[in-house]
Amino acid sequence: MAKRFAMLFHAIVMAIAVTGPVGAAERFITLASTTSTEQSGLFKAILPVFQQDTGIEVRVVAVGTGQALALAAKGDADALLVHDRAAEEKFLADGHGLDRRDVMYNDFVVIGPKDDPAKVREVKLAAEALKRIAGAKSPFVSRGDKSGTHAAELRLWDKAGVKPAPVDGWYRELGTGMGPTLNSAAAMGAYVLSDRGTWLSFANRGNLDIVLEGDNALFNPYSSILVNPAKGAHIKVADARIWHEWITSEKGRAAISAFTIGGKPLFFPLVGASRS
Repeated sequence: MAKRFAMLFHAIVMAIAVTGPVGAAERFITLASTTSTEQSGLFKAILPVFQQDTGIEVRVVAVGTGQALALAAKGDADALLVHDRAAEEKFLADGHGLDRRDVMYNDFVVIGPKDDPAKVREVKLAAEALKRIAGAKSPFVSRGDKSGTHAAELRLWDKAGVKPAPVDGWYRELGTGMGPTLNSAAAMGAYVLSDRGTWLSFANRGNLDIVLEGDNALFNPYSSILVNPAKGAHIKVADARIWHEWITSEKGRAAISAFTIGGKPLFFPLVGASRS
């Protein structure tokens, strides 16, 4: 028995000598990003391409943009892919991040019941649409999660001159990601603001349809940001930089463009994008 154990131990030692310590060859970064990029299916499409190109795995923490920025501020991520420009600029100004770059865009759409009880289809501006929904007291569900989509919705309510609150009855804040919020809207026959990518990939539409789109106020750009390595020695600066360069490169843009559902692209690369 002792001889057999000695032989087994020797074999394990030799294997480690050849392959290195368990996990030593594993390379990965933690990317804090939004539920819209994850639930739309974008990451399933592009991350394998990046890993094949670089050998680096990207592990995504998919939360609202506000939560993603908060995680990164604590040093719990190596990079960000988010969509709330005002919050991004504050994150940079506070010293939490470096080298913000535009990556891609899609747009927000107002979703509602096909019979459109608030007559949203009669208007062209998103703020006017929300004013009509509030005036008709038609059910509206909000993500209510400090995400980029939630921030955009709040800006539109402000532009409409309306301050909705759950006590109003018709307005509900859910504190959930885009997919679950759309599920709730479908179940309630409610209006909701959604990013187009998640809507196109959403199967449980029920009686819902796009009732307003095309307003410039619905433009939805996404940014890549590196987490400041001053957050700690555990920040994977070099590999995060490789991701950051790839997602804004020709290869990254091609991978984003190639992601479609039913022949329709969900995101559009921002070529010649700004940096800060």
